[in-house]
Amino acid sequence: MSKKFVNIPRLDICTLSEAKKDDLMISRLSDYLEAHQNLVFPHRHSFYHLVYFTEGGGSHTIDFMHFPIQPGQIYFMTPGQVHSWNFEGHMEGFVVNFSGTFFQSFLLRPEFIESFPFLNGVTSDSVINMASILADDLTRMFDNLIIHSELSYTRQEDMIRVLLLQIFITVEQYHFGQGSEKGKTTLHPTIRDFNKLIEQNFLDMRSPGAYATLLNVSPNHLNALVKEHLGKQAGEVIRERVLLEAKRLLVNPKLTVSEIAYKLNFNDNSYFTRFFKKYGDVTPEVFRQKVINTHPA
Repeated sequence: MSKKFVNIPRLDICTLSEAKKDDLMISRLSDYLEAHQNLVFPHRHSFYHLVYFTEGGGSHTIDFMHFPIQPGQIYFMTPGQVHSWNFEGHMEGFVVNFSGTFFQSFLLRPEFIESFPFLNGVTSDSVINMASILADDLTRMFDNLIIHSELSYTRQEDMIRVLLLQIFITVEQYHFGQGSEKGKTTLHPTIRDFNKLIEQNFLDMRSPGAYATLLNVSPNHLNALVKEHLGKQAGEVIRERVLLEAKRLLVNPKLTVSEIAYKLNFNDNSYFTRFFKKYGDVTPEVFRQKVINTHPA
């Protein structure tokens, strides 16, 4: 992409970790919140982020989708997503931050992590309310993670990788393994590659035909696959990604709408405004005001 997005606060693991590690941070939620009390504002991560709630309430927002918090809920975020939270009462649970390369030296297929439906960047698949019968098992798994994160031995990180994979597989089997249609799109290689290409090129490439060429399929075949697996047209998927980035940039009040239009490669401000209102239902200014009213800080 020709223009870099550095306008929304972007956090790295080392800035949040007392140990200043680049690839991994594991903490109890109450300790994490005490150490980072100012993280209520909308921000991005450069890493994968998951939280499992065992106590507390309130709400949290991932890419402008709002979710009520309840004990037994687990949520996953991929790098680049924007989120914020508003907690109520005493919060308890677990936080795990890990880099995109944390599993690469451990797994034969580096893309294996992306095969989990809740790590594909689709917000609606990333917040899961686990059954109460699994709460004790999950809590024990996370407690085990805490224990091993505080030890020091030769294969400590490999053990942590195994424990994390155990959590991922448990969540997947509970939520996506009961005959549900959810998550099947991540199993189709063309859909997975299409999403990756959009992430890499949406600033400069808006035509489904251009993506079809990169994927070595015909535009009609790509559109049919996207329709079958995602229930929408290929062009709609591309537009949704552009709209999402526009919303992410509008979080920053220091950027004018004209500057955002330029960053997103729109020819002019009026064209961008028409695009945003058509697919986002409100003007950029109205959307920004709603965000400011929600997070006045």
